[in-house]
Amino acid sequence: MPKRSCTKAKHAMEYLDTNIILRYLIKDDPDKAARAYALLQQVEQGNRIVATTEAVIAEVIYVLASKKTYNVPRSEIVKLLQPVLMLKGLKIGCKAAEKLMYADALTLYATTKLDFADAIILARMKYEEVTTIISFDTDFDRFPYVTRVEPELAENQAA
Repeated sequence: MPKRSCTKAKHAMEYLDTNIILRYLIKDDPDKAARAYALLQQVEQGNRIVATTEAVIAEVIYVLASKKTYNVPRSEIVKLLQPVLMLKGLKIGCKAAEKLMYADALTLYATTKLDFADAIILARMKYEEVTTIISFDTDFDRFPYVTRVEPELAENQAA
């Protein structure tokens, strides 16, 4: 598979997982919500450049809309999610997705217990030579080529 890099920007690229966006929007875990908020503030200010995938966006929508979990109406989902997608430092991938990258994602999905959204994230990270994911999901720790980091509270929020 050809290798590409998203690191042409002045900041190294990192990928954003579904749970960061969900914790920020839902605020069901105050500690994680505060750390997600601190991270997204850095992204909004352009101090941190992150990417996500179309699958993450789809998963956020699916979870919010699920009648078994949050049952958020479609119009409310758009109101909640649109500002996140417009953050200054948020990219949705580097370029158009490649067929081989999705084939790798399907292989990961078939050979691991990852959900498909996480498989796409890992395949895209590998394809784009990104090694860091910002996530609360410890499943990523099983992949030696990925470094998972969790957002931290800003110094002025830690008190």
